[in-house]
Amino acid sequence: MSQDTLRRLRAGELTGCTRLDLSCELTDLPPEVFELADTLEVLNLTGNRLRQLPDLSRLRHLQVLFCSDNDFTAVPEHLGAHPSLRMVGFKSNRIRHVPDTALPPTLRWLILTANEIASLPDSIGQCPGLEKVALAGNRLRTLPESMAACQQLGLLRISANDVQTLPDWLLTLPKLAWLAYGGNPCEASASPPDAPTQTSSWPLIPWSSLTLAQLLGEGASGHIHAGTWQRTPSTEPEAVAVKLYKGALTSDGLPDQELQACLTAGTHPHLIPVHGVLQGHPEDRQGLVMPQLDASWRVLAGPPSLDSCTRDVYAPDAVWSIDIAWRLAQGMAAATAHLHARGVLHGDLYAHNILWRSDGQALLGDFGAASLLPTGAAQRTTRDALEKMDTLAFGHLLEELLQGAAATESDDPRVQALRHWQARCAHALVGERPTMEEVRQALFSA
Repeated sequence: MSQDTLRRLRAGELTGCTRLDLSCELTDLPPEVFELADTLEVLNLTGNRLRQLPDLSRLRHLQVLFCSDNDFTAVPEHLGAHPSLRMVGFKSNRIRHVPDTALPPTLRWLILTANEIASLPDSIGQCPGLEKVALAGNRLRTLPESMAACQQLGLLRISANDVQTLPDWLLTLPKLAWLAYGGNPCEASASPPDAPTQTSSWPLIPWSSLTLAQLLGEGASGHIHAGTWQRTPSTEPEAVAVKLYKGALTSDGLPDQELQACLTAGTHPHLIPVHGVLQGHPEDRQGLVMPQLDASWRVLAGPPSLDSCTRDVYAPDAVWSIDIAWRLAQGMAAATAHLHARGVLHGDLYAHNILWRSDGQALLGDFGAASLLPTGAAQRTTRDALEKMDTLAFGHLLEELLQGAAATESDDPRVQALRHWQARCAHALVGERPTMEEVRQALFSA
């Protein structure tokens, strides 16, 4: 398809297009791309062999640039001068250097996952609208102090780096709701002494006992398949869902971290249950085996889009009664409070990670961005601030649940209660937010 797109581009057949996807072993950007300067908004060059780019400022309407899976060793320095770029992605290259001039002030979303970056430029602090930053799988030891100026930052992924200590300013950012820092030295010292440290303490489920069927879904960390599990030769196969991880590193972090977080989290009525850990995959892929839920369970929302950036996308007809909104809020408050009590920061508390039924029952899943919380009196302040990032994410969820129930029972006291807790959970001052245990108690006692 990309070869055909390249042919059509060179033939002048794509005049007026707003998005261009080219993945065909390119070593240079075709000059015909600049003939789309009046309309092109999204340029996707993922999966080529590019090492450099010409100045793209002539593409004056360009807003999104994807250059993942190429051969860049540095982010092109001229990108910082582009007048309208708001999303830049260079995942899975060989980037070691991010020049001071490479980050446009208009930047909203930056993806540099799976590179070799040891430091970021101070100029990142000159991107006041920056909302989403993905840096997992690099060599970062610290984050620049200038990032304290990124007051709009809502999502940050720094898993699988070499970060020694989480900076104090990070813990005070008013809009940071989704943080992943697992797989860094700052997390390793945080592991609770009584927490299991080996996924092998979970039941190991042989690959040979599983039969996979259709794909049920896909997330940042892996694919989930329907299947059956033959527990013993004499028992009937039972329906299961099998999550196969995509590789050694995901956009959120490492599969080992997700397995460890699941293990540490234990069981809860509002967490997706797990049977055990996959063993003996022919390609050595890691995975989890879970019960297969029936069709009455649905995903609450879709993941963020290019436009929404950090916020989930709900179906146009996403509406529910206040009864349902209340039960969903109770279930997620209980699940999150349980995680915090077990020493786990979910880091990805989103509607797209929640399964729900029409009776208001809900299950939280996907621990791909989860991190272990620090323990001990000396780190209590840090732990409180981290937990309250999940509290902010819960506040966003309450806002969305209230929007879905906006046309129903507006005078119901539960609406007022949810509005009250939404405002408290979303407080700009991190220390003023309630703990999730406070929220849980309030919702179950009202």
